Amino acid sequence: MTITDSLALALFFLCWLGYGPLLALLARRSGSLNDDMLVVRRAWMMVMTHREVRIVDSQLMGHTINSAGFFASTNLLLIAAVAGILFGGDQALMGVASVGGEAMPIRLLEVKLALVLLCLARGLLDFIWSIRQMNYTLAVIGAAPEVHTEGDRVALGEAAANLLNPALSAFSQGVRGYYFALAAAAWLFGALWLALGVAAVFCLLVWRQAGSPAARAVRTARRLLERHLPPQ
Repeated sequence: MTITDSLALALFFLCWLGYGPLLALLARRSGSLNDDMLVVRRAWMMVMTHREVRIVDSQLMGHTINSAGFFASTNLLLIAAVAGILFGGDQALMGVASVGGEAMPIRLLEVKLALVLLCLARGLLDFIWSIRQMNYTLAVIGAAPEVHTEGDRVALGEAAANLLNPALSAFSQGVRGYYFALAAAAWLFGALWLALGVAAVFCLLVWRQAGSPAARAVRTARRLLERHLPPQ
């Protein structure tokens, strides 16, 4: 591995591991899409406890679980494809060793494929945990009694939100794994492509969290919903 490869790989891990802390910093300063959605989902669970019929809530949760299941299945197929090349022997590796236009050492190719596999595997674990937590949330919604006191409604809504928010945060982390897996795959074309790929992915994710039209719309919705939420 050359110095250029090492520097590009260091940049990759800096962006991959540093994205979460940066997102938390953005949330404290000006807000972020993920942070605003925590409030929106909390408002949803509060409203859910005041409904007599919760069919719509269950349908929305079922749709979200199906989406997570689709991403997890796709992720598993990609893992199988990458692992098939990585562990398929020298013949399989040599088939992609010259993908960047010039031959590369087999060991270096193994490292590059392992990085892609690592991103996908981390994403799969996030999707699995997300699906499990969403199923727990669905059970809470289904088991919600016809409570009569406002305190009970608020407590149940808080409990449901404390299940739903980590579930969908894990889902977002799983989707983020696709972005970084694409950046890692760019390494097959050279260290410069890895650096450009991870920089582009990082900037795109930050823009979508802080400056995209969706982020601005959700921020507006958060401000409106916070007026009707009980203090935490």
